[in-house]
Amino acid sequence: MATPPLVPLILCGGTGTRLWPLSRASYPKQYWALAGASEATLLQQTHQRLQDLPGLAAPILVCNEDHRFIVAEQMRQIDVEPSAILLEPVGRNTAPAVAVAALQATSRGEDPLLLVLAADHVIRDEERFRLTVSAGLAAASAGQLVTFGIVPTAPETGYGYIESAEPLSANHPVPIARFVEKPDRATAEGFLASGRFTWNSGMFLFRASAILSELERLAPEVVSACRSALEHDSADLDFLRLEREAFAGCPSVAIDVAVMERTDRGCVLALDAQWSDVGSWSALWETADRDKQGNVLRGRVISRESRNCYLRSEHRLVVGLGVEDLVVVETDDVVLVAHRDRAQDVKSIVSQLEGEGAPESKAHRRIYRPWGYYDGVVDGDRWQVKKIQVKPGASLSLQMHHHRAEHWVVVQGTALVEKDGVEELLAENQSTYIPLGSRHRLINPGKIPVELIEVQSGPYLGEDDIVRFDDRYGRAKEILARS
Repeated sequence: MATPPLVPLILCGGTGTRLWPLSRASYPKQYWALAGASEATLLQQTHQRLQDLPGLAAPILVCNEDHRFIVAEQMRQIDVEPSAILLEPVGRNTAPAVAVAALQATSRGEDPLLLVLAADHVIRDEERFRLTVSAGLAAASAGQLVTFGIVPTAPETGYGYIESAEPLSANHPVPIARFVEKPDRATAEGFLASGRFTWNSGMFLFRASAILSELERLAPEVVSACRSALEHDSADLDFLRLEREAFAGCPSVAIDVAVMERTDRGCVLALDAQWSDVGSWSALWETADRDKQGNVLRGRVISRESRNCYLRSEHRLVVGLGVEDLVVVETDDVVLVAHRDRAQDVKSIVSQLEGEGAPESKAHRRIYRPWGYYDGVVDGDRWQVKKIQVKPGASLSLQMHHHRAEHWVVVQGTALVEKDGVEELLAENQSTYIPLGSRHRLINPGKIPVELIEVQSGPYLGEDDIVRFDDRYGRAKEILARS
């Protein structure tokens, strides 16, 4: 029997707060280049490591609605055209994400294999990973629900475990005896010594029809809500936006809990491929290549007489002199300095900042949009300055503001500006004034990015002061951050 098409199902949820200040809700860790010397992001690497798998088909991606343009752009950068990008209006854990993707995959009468992957994992031995996935194809094609258990390297208490009913193998799946929630240290040591336990990776392989059948049997309310959300979805450019009310009514439950812990069709393959879920800065240090002093250096960094540190600069020079076991991460608005043993506690700092309403808890100064991005530079009581970059061929929406006026100065490239129906072409060092209430837009007609400095002034400068009249990205009816 021929192997059915293999459709990667890449789940892009999660905010990765333990990797703050780099990972934030507006731009989580899966969209950053964190692994090794590669410039590819974790999301891009998730797809790239699948090359040469038999029957590989176009992926399905499930992501937060706010991240849709980031996902589409990162796939475009690696020349991947997804079969679908499904937008979750609210997070509901992995069972609904898998259910809606399986329904989408079978909507045209097909029954592919779904390879369920998280977008934020690191797997250094990619060849071993592909071999292990290939070893599960036959069982999955026959209707088994295959999960990939990570061969443990330490008695970790931060992971769930899977016990196999037979001796583990990387060459063929064996039945699952049970799933175990995060154990204490002594229990984890016993698991490690037994040789029958693996870490629960959250990666799966099964036919779309097989997982739907088990979801219908074990969690019918999940399938019902997801079917309704998909039947009433709305197409939005390259995206499928799930109907909010139906999806919000779906139980929030992991696929492990909803199905894998209860099914009699589950089996496990042992995966020994230098896997990490990059759950903290210390985990990132452990998985990265280090210099002779045990340091991981990223960006504009100088290290002298320092040992076992993770030093990262996104903008300014970072110097480590005579320090040990530190994590130092510099961004444009935050500098984190922590002992590596306390890296897991970063999440509590984020919670504190959220409670204080600090913008640094959720967003970077650089905000990405489908047309490019803008950086917050400096602000005052009734004014603020931004640097804006618009991609070649891209356009801001036709828009107006009720409470602010704007001055634009072009510093790179050529900008076509429309104001109240009149167009003007601005070259470098030329400027224009956008009065309050003026209908305006900016287009980049050139082949290089346009960069401009924007000075806003007015009594209210919030990004929700925007009325869109026309937008090539389908946002004319939305009230979002910026055009």
